[in-house]
Amino acid sequence: MNIKILTRWCLGILFLISCSKSGKEVSKTTGWNYNDPENGGFEYKYDFEQEAGPGLVFIEGGTFTMGQVEQDVMGDWNNAPRRVTVASFYMDETEVSNVDYREYIYWLRRIYPDNPEKISAALPDTLVWREELAYNEPFIQNYFSHPAYSDYPVVGVSWKQANDYCRWRTDRVNERILINEGILEDDLSQRGENVFTTESYLAGLYIGVEGKRNPLQDLRSEEGGSRRANRTDGLILPSYRLPTEAEWEYAALALIGNSEGEQLYSRKIYAWNGNLLRSKDKKTKGLILANFTRGRGDLMGVAGALNDGAAISAPVYSFQPNDFGLYCMSGNVNEWVYDVYRPMSPMDINEFQPVRGSVYTALKKDAEGNFIRDQYGELKTDTVANYTNYLDGDPLSNLSIGDDWKSKEMMTKNTENMYAIHESSGARIKFISDQARVYKGGSWKDRPYWLGPGTRRFLDENESRNDIGFRCAMTRVGSTDEF
Repeated sequence: MNIKILTRWCLGILFLISCSKSGKEVSKTTGWNYNDPENGGFEYKYDFEQEAGPGLVFIEGGTFTMGQVEQDVMGDWNNAPRRVTVASFYMDETEVSNVDYREYIYWLRRIYPDNPEKISAALPDTLVWREELAYNEPFIQNYFSHPAYSDYPVVGVSWKQANDYCRWRTDRVNERILINEGILEDDLSQRGENVFTTESYLAGLYIGVEGKRNPLQDLRSEEGGSRRANRTDGLILPSYRLPTEAEWEYAALALIGNSEGEQLYSRKIYAWNGNLLRSKDKKTKGLILANFTRGRGDLMGVAGALNDGAAISAPVYSFQPNDFGLYCMSGNVNEWVYDVYRPMSPMDINEFQPVRGSVYTALKKDAEGNFIRDQYGELKTDTVANYTNYLDGDPLSNLSIGDDWKSKEMMTKNTENMYAIHESSGARIKFISDQARVYKGGSWKDRPYWLGPGTRRFLDENESRNDIGFRCAMTRVGSTDEF
């Protein structure tokens, strides 16, 4: 038996024995009853285990070597191998699809009918399909909206838009949990500022329709009234969010199928075993394992013998899942991750839960000490710390471009590729900035090299492309394993 399970079982037996004397759960520290309105109502949930949010797969954490597993053919030297540890978490089984994102847009249109700018800011940029010398107009018109593409990954979404979707999804999932528990009732009259968000509900600002079926008992009340849910109830799930680069790469490699005990007997180049792009298993032998570009002008193969069967992206459940049960972690579309891009981040980041781009905020309050909502019901925040450039190894990352800036010192080939784009005299010089975000995984228009989870590229967080989508992650609270 797992030592952790055995320990919990023993503690549970001791706890039940201690409680049996009074018939109530009793504190081993003070002897007072838990969850008893007669002595103050201090609440305690014994042996709580988090449930996965909708669409998520459990990813058991551990240590792995993050970074390069094959030749650095681009010569960027931006993914030096580094041993790190990732805590357990959850990740979407698939990329976020068009129908998933259309549900988000539909909700915005229903809740904010008088705010077209809010809706417009969330819409994917369908013009990402337009090419100067290609006929892609049908994709502009149909890819996002036509039901034939409902199960295809959403593209044309910037990093910022993906983050907004994650926040919206968090709120809708938590609202539905409270409704299903009978704590709230459906409230289709939500509009403007009075909209359910997880934070506004917990802060007591969202006034919804209190549930009549199963309200939470207020054990502190002598009259036995009801109360609102809070984080100590364990009903509110952690936030959906973009995975960190380390989490994404760890989940894509899924090395659980390549080890015995703690001995890793083989590494991976892609999200599957081996270095081949076709299956070697008897049942699926010869089948292509991902959606990518095989060579110049060959995106799908020859009619009658198509290789990946997809001229552009493919439905999100295409191809075989990896050992964690995740689909299309190599190929189909690239995926946004949370991190700010720096070439040398692998040399700087922490060994545990590595990330670059940590920004810490605090809820803003008015003069009376009350939390403040914006016109869309979101609580306003103040930034209290920003560690994006902390020890990033680049002395120029904080420079502002001015007349006295001297570019000669940085005109080596590597610097030109990594840090600055030098154009004609007087033209704007653009650094890899705090808005440069990492994307990973390779896509339908990429060569096999980019399908390796260790490869990394970047794009401005406000920009989008027809080969970049995303999937969400969620923190696992409590135990590192899932019972």
